[in-house]
Amino acid sequence: MQGYVVCRCRYFDDFLDECLRSGTSQVVILGAGLDSRAYRGRLLDERVTTFEVDHPATQADKTDRVKELLGAMPAHVSYVPIDFNEETLDKLVAEGFDRSQKSLFIWEGVTYYLNADAVDATLRWIASNAARGSAIVFDYVRASALTARHQRGEISRMQRYRHLTGEGLVFGVGEGQVQDFLAARGFVNVVDVGAAELERLYCTGPNEGRAVADVYSIVHADVA
Repeated sequence: MQGYVVCRCRYFDDFLDECLRSGTSQVVILGAGLDSRAYRGRLLDERVTTFEVDHPATQADKTDRVKELLGAMPAHVSYVPIDFNEETLDKLVAEGFDRSQKSLFIWEGVTYYLNADAVDATLRWIASNAARGSAIVFDYVRASALTARHQRGEISRMQRYRHLTGEGLVFGVGEGQVQDFLAARGFVNVVDVGAAELERLYCTGPNEGRAVADVYSIVHADVA
C-alpha cells in the first residue's frame, strides 16, 4: 500500500503538469484533505486558479493550518465546503468556477469512501459542466477487493474501524469495467493505470523492487 500511495502521488503530479502544459487554466481538487498541491509546484508558481473542495469539518482544519503556515490565505485558492454524499458541485459555480475554461479535476484517495450515488453524481456533474477537453484523474479500488474472503490488511482494518473513523471502504469498480463506466457518464480517452505500469514508471533506480499493491488503479479521462 505504501508503494502504491507514493507512486499515486507522483503520477497525479506528473499528470497535473502535463495538463498545465496543454492549456489547463483551472484546477479543482476534490476531497482535498491535507493535499499540498495548491501551495507548491506550478499551481503556486503560476498562481493557477485552484478550488479545494472538501467536507466542511475537514476543510476548517485545513484552512487553520494554511493560515498558520503561510500567514494568510492564498489569493489563487478558493475553498468550497461540500459533503459529497449529500451535495452536488453546484457550489463551485457560486465560488467562481468558470465553465468555459479548460479544467482538471483531481480526485485522489477519495472514491473508496463514497457511496455509488455520490460518485455517479460527481462524475455526471463534471461531464455536464466542465468545458470540452477538460479532464479528471482519480483512483479507485477493485470492487472484488472489498468483498474478498481474505481481504488485504488495510482494507480489513478500514472496514473494522469504520464506526470509529466514520469512513469505510464502500465503493469500487469491477476489473476491466472502468472504461465503460466512464464512457456511460460522458467521458472519452479513458486511460487506466495499474500496479504494473506504476512500477514501470517509478520503481526504478533506488526504488527498484518497491512493491505496488495491485488492487488499486489510477484512471484519467477527458470530458467529451
